[in-house]
Amino acid sequence: MLQDVTVVTGGSNGIGRAIVQHLLSRGRAVVNVDRAAETEPSGAHYIEADLSDADTIGRVFDDIAGRFAIVGLVNNAGRAIAHSLEDTTPDDFNRLVPINMVAPTICAQRAARSMKARGWGRIVNIASRAATGKELRTAYGGTKGALLSMTRVWALELAPHNITVNAIGPGPIATELFRAVNPDDSERTQALKRSIPLGRVGSPDDIANAAGFFLAEENGYVTGQTLFVCGGLTIGVAGI
Repeated sequence: MLQDVTVVTGGSNGIGRAIVQHLLSRGRAVVNVDRAAETEPSGAHYIEADLSDADTIGRVFDDIAGRFAIVGLVNNAGRAIAHSLEDTTPDDFNRLVPINMVAPTICAQRAARSMKARGWGRIVNIASRAATGKELRTAYGGTKGALLSMTRVWALELAPHNITVNAIGPGPIATELFRAVNPDDSERTQALKRSIPLGRVGSPDDIANAAGFFLAEENGYVTGQTLFVCGGLTIGVAGI
């Protein structure tokens, strides 16, 4: 019998890497599919791939399915663009739709084949709180909102096969990129923290813990749901 495995896209850095490490620490076998190489070996099986290319995704999943039984998928890879409504162009959508919408769809299609054969599966889509509305995020928020909608559709279609599909909407998360753009001692970062009910920026581990919950085999009665891991930002602003 092939070894069970969870596929994590965009698992080399930031949130994706935290999810990979979380799963590995719990004895799960993991395949990290990312265009970027791992800065340090994580212990996962690494496959370099450009997920904006549909044919590449097909080849990658053929390779994985030939070596493993895919029982978990985390659609984490994504791209963001921050433009005002006036500055948003069709090219913004051309750049975001392939990686934020098409790639998760193809990954889910291919993973579901293996999950159906195995008799169960868990799919987790990493979206964003921007899907609920955030300035300068017309294209990004739109594609992430679409991912939440697709989560519910897939949950309904795959439920008869004992496959659950859920989504996570991260709020501000202190990844390497976030810290580079938002130094902790800057007034902008401090103002952001004051606006968060829990009073802090999240960590990649906060998202990894949520993903681990959805991916657990014993968690088989939650599907089609979105969990916003945002310190309370989606329910209100602190102090107002």
